[in-house]
Amino acid sequence: MNKRRVVVTGMGAVTSIGLTVQEFWNNALAGVCGVDYIKAFDTSEFKTTFGAEVWNFDAQNYIDRKAAQRMDKFTHYAVAAASMAIQDAGLTPENADGNRVGVIIGSGIGGMWTNWEQQNLFFEAKSPRRISPFFVPMLISDIAAGHVSIMNGFKGPNYATTSACATSAHALADSLMLLQRGDADVMITGGSESAITPMGLGGFNAARALSTRNDSPKTASRPFDLERDGFVMGDGGGILVLEELGHALRRGAKIYAEFVGFGLTADAHHITEPAPGGEGAVRSMKQAIADAGLQPQDITLISAHGTSTPYNDRNESAAIKTVFGEHAAKLKVNSLKSMTGHLLGAAGAVEAIATVMMLSTGKVHPTINYTTPDPECDLDYVPNTAIDFEADAALSNSFGFGGHNASLLFRKYSGA
Repeated sequence: MNKRRVVVTGMGAVTSIGLTVQEFWNNALAGVCGVDYIKAFDTSEFKTTFGAEVWNFDAQNYIDRKAAQRMDKFTHYAVAAASMAIQDAGLTPENADGNRVGVIIGSGIGGMWTNWEQQNLFFEAKSPRRISPFFVPMLISDIAAGHVSIMNGFKGPNYATTSACATSAHALADSLMLLQRGDADVMITGGSESAITPMGLGGFNAARALSTRNDSPKTASRPFDLERDGFVMGDGGGILVLEELGHALRRGAKIYAEFVGFGLTADAHHITEPAPGGEGAVRSMKQAIADAGLQPQDITLISAHGTSTPYNDRNESAAIKTVFGEHAAKLKVNSLKSMTGHLLGAAGAVEAIATVMMLSTGKVHPTINYTTPDPECDLDYVPNTAIDFEADAALSNSFGFGGHNASLLFRKYSGA
């Protein structure tokens, strides 16, 4: 049985380098870094003092004041990105049946700011009476999908995914499956995160996962560079409108790209370290290529997970060489995290947006802060400067603590 074809018809993003997709994309091509010293709280006692926070974002541009006060920041980002994506897609009640529109929006951790603030109220008062009645609805990871559904009357499949840094890549994969099965005509999908909090920063510091390049925050995220020393936390959200091709054509939607396949695997190896040689990543990329009905040589571009950690970048590079063999030397492999930091559960969706933009514009964003080659990372990482490059098919990789691997495959749209 032929699968239903699925295309991308709308996108929205809130990141440290842009509060719209166009601003985000212009800055990504220009190599703008969104990392700086953290302003939201005092970091003087922390090993790391910087991150890629979102500033100048006003939730009330998308949500009324009262509703915004009853949402965590991760939900603000999701609702804003979804609103932009829906508008970009031109979805209206007249051209899309709300019963056939679903929402899957993941978050790796959920409402960390809400948890922190409510815990402090409890400890200060030494009484549970200070706990807000909105504490739980603000905290839970699935609430962003619920809010987007309620605000727009979307009554199709609705839930959240959680798989650490592969969260929103799993959301996109699930959405593709639901559309191919015919369970929905349109899926609003992606992820959001706001984990740059005292507990978030302290927790990742304790796990020794973060860069401590405190004298130079803007050069701290340096994927595939020999001098990388850990990842940089980032906040934000990314949402895509995925749509069954016939539905999109009937309502005259613009089409950015086609979503043609995915691969999902587990390392079954370690809670934080990737499997040696990227064994799980090898299988997820191979599955995605097979799912799309393509051959490895059809792929010319990879948006890498590229975290700037010693383990990930070495193993992801090895995995790419295993999958592609001699063809690996011809691939363009880049990491958005060099500019946005690591958006954890939102990373897969924001990087999928970047992948779609690379396919649709013929321009490939750089991996910035690449100065010293690592002999174990010897691919073309598009160092420091954007390039013109026409790719027909591109992979986007996401890997998460717990050994979760997700590879998404997009193609240029070539017509019905």
